[in-house]
Amino acid sequence: MAAVFEPVAARPAPSRARGLVPWVRANLLGSWPSIVATLALMGLLAWWLTELLDWAVLRAVTAPSLDACQAARGSGACWGAVVEKWRLTIFGRYPFGQHWRPFTATVALLALLVASCVRPLWSRWLALSWPVVLAACFALMAGGVAGLERVPTDRWGGLPLTIMLSTLSIVLAFPLAVLVALGRRSALPAIRAVCALYVELVRGVPLVSILFMASFMFPLLMPPGVSIDVLLRVLAGITLFAAAYLAEVVRGGLQAIPRGQTEAAASLGLGYWQTQRKIVLPQALSLVVPGIMNSFISTFKDTSLVTIVSLYELTGSVGLAFDSDADWRPYKIEAYLFIAAIYFAFCFSMSRYSLSIERHLNLSRKR
Repeated sequence: MAAVFEPVAARPAPSRARGLVPWVRANLLGSWPSIVATLALMGLLAWWLTELLDWAVLRAVTAPSLDACQAARGSGACWGAVVEKWRLTIFGRYPFGQHWRPFTATVALLALLVASCVRPLWSRWLALSWPVVLAACFALMAGGVAGLERVPTDRWGGLPLTIMLSTLSIVLAFPLAVLVALGRRSALPAIRAVCALYVELVRGVPLVSILFMASFMFPLLMPPGVSIDVLLRVLAGITLFAAAYLAEVVRGGLQAIPRGQTEAAASLGLGYWQTQRKIVLPQALSLVVPGIMNSFISTFKDTSLVTIVSLYELTGSVGLAFDSDADWRPYKIEAYLFIAAIYFAFCFSMSRYSLSIERHLNLSRKR
């Protein structure tokens, strides 16, 4: 018998596997235990958000009035404390009449950081602007030039000090970390041993002890009459600490590069530094972008520890603002929530930028 072709009947298109609804159906409502757990957690979250909204918004006091805050105590937040103490919280012990100077320096430094994150602006002029902007920021903060009042570094504080310390420590720690990571993979035993010893020694002690030694122990080892500013000592301590952790992240990326890459470079006649700069490091750093950004975020938050050496950055300036005023001291929690929002804004921005870099670097791998 001759075969008769019979077309298969049309079938409905498969359901969409992407999107919010399929994800919720698969992950939150996939079975009866999952449905019960999801509903219970959503109910608990709704109750908590309702209580939080009632405390933080509906019954909150925004006016800097002690009587109003005392009347709402226990039932509503007193954001008036933040309004009353925001300048001391943001600028620390910097002279009140000169707050425009740290404000200008902070805005300039943040503008430089944002410009450095925009690829179309990458040029030699941007590289040259870094020392110019940093010098201008230090001149504004320190004074003593152009008729500005002299302000010692122990009076610096608040958000400007946090941003300055984190920016400088990250900028200085990154090239040092790359050199240490390359040293740990060097064929020379002496260089490899020195780099390994540095990493293990620094990672074996907490940052608090390093800051304590930089602030109190290091001056005892200096010759009589020689003194290094406490801000520079603290900056050096944070930089060395951050570089030790970041070096291990970079070394992980270097170890992920196949040996064939360096062998191919050697066959082309490239030297060691040419191979590292043009072939190995671009690939290694692109592989560990999440780890690098994680170290940057950790360094940004670690600047809060400089309070132990009497440098009142953002976290320390909150205690400085409220501990010295018994009337506003009961509303210190609102101030901590305020600076927590500032930290979250900066850390979240850094993580989003890291994701954009990952997406850009993954374009070539998706081809």
